[in-house]
Amino acid sequence: MKNIYKLLLRIILLFLLLPLIFSDYIHAQSDREIISFNNDWLFKRYGLQADGTKVKEPDTNGNPASPSPKEMAFDDKGWRKLDVPHDWGIEGPFREDLDGYTGKLPWRAIGWYRKHFSVQNADKDKMLFLDFDGVMANAEVYLNGEKIGERPYGYSSFRVDLTPHIRFNSENIIAVRVNTEELGSRWYPGAGIYRYVRLVKANRLHIPQWGVFVSTPEINDQYATTSITVQIANDNKKAVNSRYIVEIFKLDKDGKPQEKVAVNSKSNIAIQPNTIDSSQISLRVEKPHLWDLENRNLYLARVSVYDGKKLADVYDVPFGFRTIEFTYDNGFLLNGKRVQLKGVCMHHDLGALGTAVNTSAMERQIRILKSFGANAIRTSHNPPAPELLALADKMGMLVLDEIFDCWASGKNENDYSVHYQEWHKKDIEALICRDRNHPSVIMWSLGNEVEEQYHPEKRVAAYLRDIVRLYDTTRPVSFGASYPSKSAVNGTEFQVDVHGMNYPSGVYGGPDFYDTFLNYPGHEHLSGYASESSSTLSSRGIYFPKEKDYHVTSYDLKEPGWGSIADAEFAALDKYPAICGEFVWTGFDYLGEPTPFNSDASVLLNHATLDEEGLAKARAELEKIEKERPLSRSSYFGIVDLAGFPKDRYYLYKAHWMPEEPMVHILPHWNFPDRIGKITPVFVYSSGDEVELFVNGKSLGKKRKGLYEYRFKWEDVVYTPGELKAVAYKNGAHWVTKSIKTTGEPASLHLSTDRDKIKATDNELAFITVSVRDNEGNIVPTANHKIKCKLEGEGEIVATDNGDPTSLVSFSETEREAFNGLMLVIVKGYKGAIGKLRLTVESENLENASVYISLL
Repeated sequence: MKNIYKLLLRIILLFLLLPLIFSDYIHAQSDREIISFNNDWLFKRYGLQADGTKVKEPDTNGNPASPSPKEMAFDDKGWRKLDVPHDWGIEGPFREDLDGYTGKLPWRAIGWYRKHFSVQNADKDKMLFLDFDGVMANAEVYLNGEKIGERPYGYSSFRVDLTPHIRFNSENIIAVRVNTEELGSRWYPGAGIYRYVRLVKANRLHIPQWGVFVSTPEINDQYATTSITVQIANDNKKAVNSRYIVEIFKLDKDGKPQEKVAVNSKSNIAIQPNTIDSSQISLRVEKPHLWDLENRNLYLARVSVYDGKKLADVYDVPFGFRTIEFTYDNGFLLNGKRVQLKGVCMHHDLGALGTAVNTSAMERQIRILKSFGANAIRTSHNPPAPELLALADKMGMLVLDEIFDCWASGKNENDYSVHYQEWHKKDIEALICRDRNHPSVIMWSLGNEVEEQYHPEKRVAAYLRDIVRLYDTTRPVSFGASYPSKSAVNGTEFQVDVHGMNYPSGVYGGPDFYDTFLNYPGHEHLSGYASESSSTLSSRGIYFPKEKDYHVTSYDLKEPGWGSIADAEFAALDKYPAICGEFVWTGFDYLGEPTPFNSDASVLLNHATLDEEGLAKARAELEKIEKERPLSRSSYFGIVDLAGFPKDRYYLYKAHWMPEEPMVHILPHWNFPDRIGKITPVFVYSSGDEVELFVNGKSLGKKRKGLYEYRFKWEDVVYTPGELKAVAYKNGAHWVTKSIKTTGEPASLHLSTDRDKIKATDNELAFITVSVRDNEGNIVPTANHKIKCKLEGEGEIVATDNGDPTSLVSFSETEREAFNGLMLVIVKGYKGAIGKLRLTVESENLENASVYISLL
């Protein structure tokens, strides 16, 4: 009997404790639902087609006999079924007749997307929204035939309200019209619903989109103060008396809430119908763990809103504790410590995937950038995908978050300038409110090389800066200004908090322009940085390009006339350490803008120093390029090529940006049967301070880095097959040794993957490198064999690439040539798939190779 009483007592205690044990879980339950809206769309392309023909778009004049795609009666049975994110332009094919500056891809068209869905009666009292992270471009959104929203700017995130036109217990149709036919762009913009879409269901008392802002006004070793702004929307027909509770949790490495570290509440909030209340609340966190590049400590602010005693909404916001400061004389400080900005500019395409957002692809890009020492990204020249910022928070990458490429004065016909007057305030608000809780975001950039920078009296930069400050005063405002010797000293620089200079060590500034900037009257408290630097050009593995091959030497000595080689910016920053750092143009090659084979007239904007005669010559050169129509379809600027393979410059930056890591890199490769007996310069990039070079065992002597020198050069080496060996020293001691040699004939294929397990449900991708090797396992750096790919299992080959900026083979092809020994294959598993994928690659006269990928 006693045992029975004990058991009953334990059961009673358990029931009493359940609310406490699961308090956080219960507390988090509200009627808010965030549902992926990415699957099962229908798509049809009108207007310009991929082959250059045209298909007439159905009339949109409301004729019942001929309904348009926006209307429910429209017959979409023959449309293509797909999931978003989707970029119709990347599907190709490449066409020689199309412009190289936007990638030679057929992205111009009118696209319609339709999705059939239902909503149950249980949601009749809810607010229903659709959140689009980005639609390229000129999006118009319809629900059941009624227009419910639009957004011209393809990079802006936006929300539409479904509530007034939703049909319960019945079919609904969302239709999105996308129009890129006349869109002006200076690079490949992509086309379609290329970012994620979510359906949000919320109570009529709820926190609106981006309605919580967490700032950290005070941080020290003992405690931190958070100031949290909370907006509450009341879409009821009557006033409510609301309250909310804010809890702060420490997140684990997987982003899951762990320890609760602070809590506070606010009560008696009277909110009138159809209004939004805004209030602030402060919380103190003891001994906060700071976010920085090595320790990516993140927290979560959870706001629970109550309507009386009923929990109405729960809204979670990740954030981090960190301090930032841009100083005049000591560069950029993160948590009080100087951090040199070792940044890169990045366009938004993901190479062979186009612009369609994929988290694992962006994660791979950041991982590659960090591997050569980069610690910052400038999102040139547009708002990024939200996932990029979440990854930057998680992986430790600083972000210069940019809004526009131009303002009211445009660069191309039908670019953002045509929308500026009506939309710039809304687009700024969207970016700042969406991104302001990310600790990785350290600065806002208003734009890039804008014509208004030459007219400080108009105070456009100050006007836009003040709009930003309506939504965030915790970060400085900047923009990237071209022609620094004019725009950095004409008064425009005083209209921003930190001044960005494009190519300050190049022809528009000079090797000592930073001295001019730092000592210019009025600049005593103005901080500066290189918002674009270098612009060195190269093709991976090409050292002696042939005419009409449209390649650029990989000796890293070619720049387009407005930039400089990497060494020049290194020297300028080493001379003037007060400058915060640089953002190299660019981290990766990107689709479009294939300078020096770029015929886009906007290139002339980069030649502002030319007189009329010089401009006439530049125009003539552009006309010549336009007439020749080079094969080039992607850029040559990247430190890494389009496929993610390092160029030689990768090692130059790694040697300078990661000086404590032993490394040495020799270029060129040593496979030149047509150069026997010819002068073939040899360069060495090393983190050491002295290098001795050997050719076939014979020393060519030691060379030591001089002041403001960053590479070791032996200019007069005569090519003979065999071995190059570089022995690096640092502070008089052996540092590291590296050798390369003339390889044997290609004999086999080899596969390596960036991951051997992928989650099919998360649309994860595996990036598999194919290399052509000789009998000793050396990569043959001149091999260009045609390689066939075959995938077995429940998955597909998403794309292939090889990093060749002149290749017009569609990325969707499963057969292509290697480019200088390398090729990339991207695979994924089907949703719900299990088991393994097996990728096999084969090429004539080469041994095949296979690799397995497990599906989780």
